[in-house]
Amino acid sequence: MRTKPYDRSAAVTYAHTWAYGRNPRYYDFERLGGDCTNFTSQALYAGAGVMNPTPTFGWYYYGPNNRAPAWTGVEFLYRFLVNNRGAGPVAVETDISQMEPGDIVQLSFDGSVFRHSPIIVSVGDPPSPANILVAAHTYDTDNRPLDTYPYIRARFLHITQVNIW
Repeated sequence: MRTKPYDRSAAVTYAHTWAYGRNPRYYDFERLGGDCTNFTSQALYAGAGVMNPTPTFGWYYYGPNNRAPAWTGVEFLYRFLVNNRGAGPVAVETDISQMEPGDIVQLSFDGSVFRHSPIIVSVGDPPSPANILVAAHTYDTDNRPLDTYPYIRARFLHITQVNIW
């Protein structure tokens, strides 16, 4: 296994391009529980350039009925990113001070279950909920300050590398 850098710029450009639209290459899961993690996975893929085709536990999308749970599920994406030893992006859960554009924040609105996965498109100095801007689907947005969400808990995922075969 080799590694390569994550292309943060490509991920952010993708997020800005499709924040208020739908890329026709991907199914819109809006009416099936939400499209936020699908959108974030698309942006991650733009920055990583490689999927992990491992059945069930990988991270891939070939169609609406042929995808890994991690491509569209908040918890599944978290588990994939922080435990990935195969191909694809790798993340560490960290605090807000380590956030960069192209990273992910996952939000819990009830304090226990994480249900939203926006992608970070801009980070102020020092990083704070007021100056971290995100793009997301489900409630389509771009350059939205993190502190405008009514969340109780936030989980910050910093992409460290991309594993390649």
